Amino acid sequence: MRELVFLLEEMSARALLESLLPRVLSDQVAHRLIPFEGKQDLERQLARKIRGYRNPHARFIILRDQDSHPDCRALKQNLLDLCASTGRQDQCLVRIACTELETFYLADLQAVETALEVNGLAARQQSRKFRAPDTLASPSQELKTLTGNRYQKVSGSRAIGLHIAANNDRSPSFRNLMAAIRKMETALLALPE
Repeated sequence: MRELVFLLEEMSARALLESLLPRVLSDQVAHRLIPFEGKQDLERQLARKIRGYRNPHARFIILRDQDSHPDCRALKQNLLDLCASTGRQDQCLVRIACTELETFYLADLQAVETALEVNGLAARQQSRKFRAPDTLASPSQELKTLTGNRYQKVSGSRAIGLHIAANNDRSPSFRNLMAAIRKMETALLALPE
């Protein structure tokens, strides 16, 4: 079976992908979303989950927030090392949301405006802060403030995922996630049935 498995730090990432993936993945590729209870839980169980996954042809995308970790590359390398310990490293890609998942949403204020019914947000996209949201220190707080506390992590992620533009490139970390999805989908479609 052609299956793309997402190993996720938290439920809000699952909510986003539940809404987004049906719009971007081929019907020929199944997907499974496995959320963990935070970054420590993800890192503690990651190798065991991949090693024990029964579908030998599955591809894995690991998504984790950078949060306050000072070195994005070191964080990614640590996760790649965990993948390598499974013997399935060629089936894994790691993506880091810089600094939080909410960065993806701040890169597409039109989607936030539509999903959360907050008028006037899209017009703010050209302000310096929202042209490059990956540099914001606390995207989740920024999003709550911007939406007058209408944004809630899980329900907001699900609603925004229905509208977020898959080709949005204002957030390099979102662009890299979408490139990983396309790369893994291509690899899965190349497999014999």
